[in-house]
Amino acid sequence: MDDAFQMIYSDPVIRKVIIAVIGIIIITTVIGLIRKSLFRYIKDQDYLYRTRKAVNLTGYIVVTIFVMVVYSDKLGGITVTLGVASAGFAFALQEVIVSVAGWITVMVGGIYKTGDRVKLGGVIGDVIDLGVLRTTIMEVDQWVKGDLYNGQIVRVLNSFVFKEPVYNYSSDFPFLWDEITIPIKFGSDYKLAAKPN
Repeated sequence: MDDAFQMIYSDPVIRKVIIAVIGIIIITTVIGLIRKSLFRYIKDQDYLYRTRKAVNLTGYIVVTIFVMVVYSDKLGGITVTLGVASAGFAFALQEVIVSVAGWITVMVGGIYKTGDRVKLGGVIGDVIDLGVLRTTIMEVDQWVKGDLYNGQIVRVLNSFVFKEPVYNYSSDFPFLWDEITIPIKFGSDYKLAAKPN
């Protein structure tokens, strides 16, 4: 048994894989405990949502840095290749990068939050989720008259924050202004109809 353990541990590749797996398990456990403890300390649902998203993103970054540190001696010879490849990736993934930057802008800048009625990318609706790449909107209007949900869930890239104006109908005032049209037939007493009851 000791010989098998010694043989596995003496191989540097297997040793690094074991260290990486153990580190990822520890980091994931710590992030999970932090997420569970947030419910006790944060009562505001919007702030809780944003904090959980930030904790998840921090966990991903910590895992990535940890794996890079574990395999750092293997990365020295391929620095130039990584530099050229990263330039190609940046060009190919520019929409993704801009969407992540848009998500950071929305989260930090407070442009809109979950529950707000917005017009984003030509879509009007209520924000139901803020993802790293996309904002999920429950659409209103279109083929349904009035401010009723039409049953469509639309996912808009966060890059639209930089490309088009964002209209937030409920950021400063928690109510939506609406107009109710009451038809009055010809010949009716319109003065009586205009009086509030």
